[in-house]
Amino acid sequence: MEVKVSWNGPSGMSFRAQTGSGHMVVMDGAPEGGGHNLAPRPMEMVLLGTGGCTAYDVVLILKRSRADVRGCDVTLQAERAETDPKVFTKINFHFVVTGRELKPELVERAINLSHDKYCSASIMMAKTAEMTHSFEIVEA
Repeated sequence: MEVKVSWNGPSGMSFRAQTGSGHMVVMDGAPEGGGHNLAPRPMEMVLLGTGGCTAYDVVLILKRSRADVRGCDVTLQAERAETDPKVFTKINFHFVVTGRELKPELVERAINLSHDKYCSASIMMAKTAEMTHSFEIVEA
């Protein structure tokens, strides 16, 4: 896997990134750090990627279990260290899984498998952060 990140120049702290799969992403800093607040911060992108990684796993595991899953949202709330490096110290994942006749034990199993075995991002984040999760099921 390879990505390329390029600074957009001396007028700010924005960067453009190209992924190995050919997609472009823009990142920017906060005004107090020289940015213009025009795009997500790099650490927000880390958190976004972690949410995407685990949501992908949960949906895939539920589909493979033949569950009638229709939607999956995950909200991540994170805390960071006060001093540099400002790593994530706590992350809570709250899943809202929508489907028909979804069994709570199956949803719990999918979330646990993602966090303990499949989601590389959350497993890496667990090296510095206390990880917790909760979920609710919405009948479609």
